[in-house]
Amino acid sequence: MKNGEQISALVLAAGLSRRMGAFKPLLPLRGRTLIENSVDSALSGGADTLVVVTGYRAGEVEQTLSRSFGNRVRFVRNEAYAETDMLRSVQTGLSALPKCDAFFLLPGDMPVISKETFLRLLQARALSPAPVLFPTLNGYRKHPPLIDARLIPTIRGFSGEGGLRELWKNMAGVIRTVPVDDAGVWIDIDTPDDYRQCLEKYDAPTGDTR
Repeated sequence: MKNGEQISALVLAAGLSRRMGAFKPLLPLRGRTLIENSVDSALSGGADTLVVVTGYRAGEVEQTLSRSFGNRVRFVRNEAYAETDMLRSVQTGLSALPKCDAFFLLPGDMPVISKETFLRLLQARALSPAPVLFPTLNGYRKHPPLIDARLIPTIRGFSGEGGLRELWKNMAGVIRTVPVDDAGVWIDIDTPDDYRQCLEKYDAPTGDTR
């Protein structure tokens, strides 16, 4: 399905969790933490290597993930996490990304994306390569995009206003979309209510609902 390509993933977990009022990466979900769920989704979905960008409470996140995934996960710190946006974390992460053909980009607060979504993007890339592939649900573009590694210099060098959103606007001509059937792409945990709803739907006592 990966057509012999090397696939990486970049997971973002540097933020302060201001809107949540608690530290999101280490909140419990399905017997582990949110960030463990996010990392596991990407690895299960076909990422050969994975880099996590940490910042606030970096040591705790790194210790948690190292205990669960060992050397399958690498870390790089956004030391300016308190003053910078998501784009800066992406650029920081790309500086540490191992050599690859393409990479998934996943916010660490999206813990219930199905591995089938990652695999669907890889399948689409194998059939018809595009520089950026975004999954869509009901016509809405969601995470995680699958990005060709040849765009890394462009992303690292982008300095325009508007951050990551503006970057995607500038890349509109090379973005393609892939429909998926995965309610998990809607689950972006920013507030206590988001977290409550995620627990109600996905923290089932019978185990993983993916």
